[in-house]
Amino acid sequence: MLRESSNIGTIKHEVLYEVAKLVFQGELEEKKETLPLEMIPGPQANFRCCIYKEREIIRQRIRLAEGKAASPGSENKNIVQVISSACEGCPITRFVVTDNCQKCMSKKCQASCNFSAISMLRDRAHIDPTLCKECGKCSQACPYNAIADLMRPCKRSCPVDAISMDENNIVVIDEDKCINCGSCIKDCPFGAISDRSFMVDVIRLMESRDIPVYAMLAPAWEGQFGGQVTVGSMTEALKELGFDGMYEVALGADFVAASEAKEWSEALEEGKKKTTSCCPAFVKMIRKHYPTLMDHISTTISPMAATAKLIKAIHPEAVCVFIGPCIAKKEEVLDTIDLGGADYALTFDELESMMRAKEIEPKTFGEHLQQGSIYGKKFCISGGVTASVVQSLKETTGDTNISVRVCNGALECKKALVLLKAGKLPEDFMEGMACEGGCSNGPGSILTGRVANVNREKLFAQADNREIHENLKTYDQYEFSMHRK
Repeated sequence: MLRESSNIGTIKHEVLYEVAKLVFQGELEEKKETLPLEMIPGPQANFRCCIYKEREIIRQRIRLAEGKAASPGSENKNIVQVISSACEGCPITRFVVTDNCQKCMSKKCQASCNFSAISMLRDRAHIDPTLCKECGKCSQACPYNAIADLMRPCKRSCPVDAISMDENNIVVIDEDKCINCGSCIKDCPFGAISDRSFMVDVIRLMESRDIPVYAMLAPAWEGQFGGQVTVGSMTEALKELGFDGMYEVALGADFVAASEAKEWSEALEEGKKKTTSCCPAFVKMIRKHYPTLMDHISTTISPMAATAKLIKAIHPEAVCVFIGPCIAKKEEVLDTIDLGGADYALTFDELESMMRAKEIEPKTFGEHLQQGSIYGKKFCISGGVTASVVQSLKETTGDTNISVRVCNGALECKKALVLLKAGKLPEDFMEGMACEGGCSNGPGSILTGRVANVNREKLFAQADNREIHENLKTYDQYEFSMHRK
């Protein structure tokens, strides 16, 4: 049962947990209709205006947990979805005059407005929302900072201007613009935006035991479950959950570093500039918003795809499930499933819900295990991809005299892409990460910030110092393409 103290993260996690538990018990179809009533028994509302609205939000979150569109009857297939029943009355008038207004004689706000939207009332200025074009000139002109910019947090956070409002002031996400970075999910204070899940499909596959299902842990996983949970511990926990085995995506990252190092060397000789290809939101940003730059994207597949291809080379019948902090990886799965890549993608909070449903504690299992090099493990940190590619060049050609623009977050990516489009990017190469700080701060994380960093560094310190190409020699007998077709 949810309580008044529940926050957005708690509500999402509790729904995922309840759905996972019902799937493991084989009772989802039978009991999902009554689940909202069980979670919100009433009669008093916990955190919304009424229990009926709260139950409808739970119903829509159950649909997302099943991998469906949030709204019944919707054909929206985007990974990021709006929970319409949770979308509250955010300020619709973006610029609002506050009590700081002195109704000064200069009337700079009124003079700056080109749309005659500002009038002077008895106590303060007034902005007519029907005339305001949200240019912001009045806010900039006011000497008392009396005009507040109340842009919706989701809209403000979107780096590609994919968010607007419909006639009922409910948020609408433009699928043609959205890059599924998840910024709006992190910043919506009402939890009205969330993501579709593959969790139900994955649990049913594991429970059927018809085909082998392998987990692939993203480099950012280390530290998410505490500083004591090693790769070996998590491997045993995942087997207990129902997976047939686990591979580190850091291993795929080593393959990617080696491939991009070769690609960058060739591009440098030809005088071409290249971008990395591991962040799907960054790649989608280029394809949707800077299509003339698509030839600059590295042809090397992502670490997720590389790991999946390796697994399928070793276990031809395997189904591969990526587990990480990234929501955009779910769309990458849908985009590349016919190319032999990963079959499903889960987030860390979905995995935590699944383990909780089966009462599994990863810290109680296993010994130390390492598949990827320390360089591959650090792909999750801004600048980590560049460091790995430079290391690969050092191991092969010895030539590390390259310049790279490390773009930390979507806004830095946009600035660099504008320069690249104009032919004014001074660096030879560009690393793009849509999440500030790197994948480790992705919207599907359990822990972020200092606690996660301390845990991660503690685990990284236990890794050996094997080099990238030394690590890859173990897998020389397996052949698969490292490039997109």
